[in-house]
Amino acid sequence: MVQAWYMDASADDPRRPHRAEPGRPVGLEQLRRLGVLYWKLDADRYENDPELEKIRKERNYSWMDIITICKDKLPNYEEKIKMFYEEHLHLDDEIRYVLDGSGYFDVRDAEDRWIRISMEKGDMITLPAGIYHRFTLDEQNYVKVMRLFVGDPVWTAYNRPADHFEARGQYVAFLAQTAA
Repeated sequence: MVQAWYMDASADDPRRPHRAEPGRPVGLEQLRRLGVLYWKLDADRYENDPELEKIRKERNYSWMDIITICKDKLPNYEEKIKMFYEEHLHLDDEIRYVLDGSGYFDVRDAEDRWIRISMEKGDMITLPAGIYHRFTLDEQNYVKVMRLFVGDPVWTAYNRPADHFEARGQYVAFLAQTAA
């Protein structure tokens, strides 16, 4: 089961858990109200997993690749890690499936507070278009993920502020609707 919590305000190493004190856990239902979807799958079977195929078919995740994020495998590692941790949004959903290793996705709640989502092997997540978020490795400094897209991949990240994009406006409207 995925773990998520509200973050502290520390500017310390982003690879640390940064749990707010006292602890403020966040459940799957609260993540769903933010538009964040989560599945637990068998990462050892990803090549022939009927559950993954079912999700891909239902949600039209037609394109995929696999990326390993660690110093030895990712060109321009330090630059990429800094870029991933910049607060940004995308105009399309961001879908990631952890095949090995671990890391953190941080998302903003409706009040603009950071929620940290701990991702490990077998966790699959969809962040909706327009949500402000960022990613970092944890202290293991290694993750292997499947990236999925609806149609051809679009890699463009728009750093905050990016409120003028239609995807952001639609996301803010979604938040207002789920709060009502």
